[in-house]
Amino acid sequence: MSKAGQKRQFTNDPSRPEDERMPVGSAFAYGLQHVLTMYGGIIAVPIIIGGAAGLSSGEIAVLLASCLFVGGFATLLQTVGIPFFGSQLPLVQGVSFAAVSTMLSILDQGSGLPSVFGAVLVASIIGLVIAPFFAQIVRFFPPIVTGIIITTIGLTLVPVGAGWIVGNNPDAPDFADPSNVALAGITLAIIMLLSKVGNATISRLSILIALVLGTGVGALMGKVDFSGVLDGPFIAFPNPFHFGTPVFEPAAILSMVIVVLVIMTETTADLIAVAEISGSKMTSKRIAAGLRADMLSSAVSPIFNSFTQSAFAQNVGLVAVTKITSRWAVAAGGIVMVVLGLLPVLGRVVAAIPMPVLGGAGIVLFGTVTASGIRTLSKVNYKDNMNLIIVATAITFGVVPVVNHDIYSNFPSWFQVIFDSGISSAAIMAVLLNLMFNVFTKGNSENPSVFGAAPTRQIPVQVIECLQEGDRCVDGKIVDADDNEVVLVDPEGGEVELPGADSANTSEPPAKP
Repeated sequence: MSKAGQKRQFTNDPSRPEDERMPVGSAFAYGLQHVLTMYGGIIAVPIIIGGAAGLSSGEIAVLLASCLFVGGFATLLQTVGIPFFGSQLPLVQGVSFAAVSTMLSILDQGSGLPSVFGAVLVASIIGLVIAPFFAQIVRFFPPIVTGIIITTIGLTLVPVGAGWIVGNNPDAPDFADPSNVALAGITLAIIMLLSKVGNATISRLSILIALVLGTGVGALMGKVDFSGVLDGPFIAFPNPFHFGTPVFEPAAILSMVIVVLVIMTETTADLIAVAEISGSKMTSKRIAAGLRADMLSSAVSPIFNSFTQSAFAQNVGLVAVTKITSRWAVAAGGIVMVVLGLLPVLGRVVAAIPMPVLGGAGIVLFGTVTASGIRTLSKVNYKDNMNLIIVATAITFGVVPVVNHDIYSNFPSWFQVIFDSGISSAAIMAVLLNLMFNVFTKGNSENPSVFGAAPTRQIPVQVIECLQEGDRCVDGKIVDADDNEVVLVDPEGGEVELPGADSANTSEPPAKP
């Protein structure tokens, strides 16, 4: 075998590009790129929950390391897979942000972290049981629905990237600091320049390289602080039930079941999205395996002091940008996460990356997800149907809670858990509207009026019949092949002019030979 053949081996099955093999070094480089992309998201949940639970900085560090450790094993289960568990797709798993508000509510009731862990454990087992039934909804996800979901995933992630750039605390002294925006811009520029380089490897590693170079620039700007890297233990194994034995409270469990349903909806959307982007075949059986991996990981998480696990949409964007669809690259990222969980010192090094640097990368990553959704929607037929209004309504419905977080603030908590998520909101609306107009078609109007995608222009056939060879519009007038003006008359015989005569949009007559 040639050296080129040894560097990269491809699967013989074109329907499974995710089985592509690559050298170990390349796999870990791409895997590290995945971890750095989602690192800001995975550490946010333990920091928020740990702070709300009144934990010390040392205990929050334990919580953070536990989340990395469990997320790494969850990623390995999802990507490598075992019988009945794992979609075998390039999806990174981590602590789901969807459960944050519910976990905060449980903590507000004075129950503490043991009640949170108990609720996660039981709700995840329930999710594991219903996963095969939940996976059957794949037949309700035609291209118009998947396109809406993928587009909404990208759009709902934009505020995340913006928050990384300007900060999430308006009272902070460096909130929206121009230097942070500049640092994000520099990182973005590096990604663009590296993507233009003729070397395919450099282009595919552009995000990772840009994060490193952006951090270097941030250090020169005084925005990188490595002083806390040596604080705390170098090696630490997550101690099972470190924060106490789980406590099972019915109300907390019920609220967490709703969260699990939302997570399963989002994971289904991410599974479909990454399959669409990578060109893999998606089936209900595969979705069920992916959901079971999600729920099994979530059920085991409380044992090791972590929370509900789900696929990270940020990394779907990275797959779209790099075109690296190999699940083995993401599996290598899972190993990196496990190591970071066991070696907190490495986690503290990664945590030193300035958030604006991640935000600069996020512009590309999240925008690419949106563009992938638009590409899917471009394949949808919009003629003489209601597809245009389905797309418009579902996407807007999904974006509304993202641009205005207070819209459902006076609704019941279970409603907020479901519809405060832009992804689940758009998915539910897209499925319902598709069923309403494209599946149950009885009662649909034959002429959808303003809601249909009407042609841009309409010309009566009688007008076409009057035209002769060489007739054309010039400077707002109809001229024949000899450039003689054709007189226009109304039904009563009076002369008229074309609307928009002398318009800048008229064409010049072609030069005669």
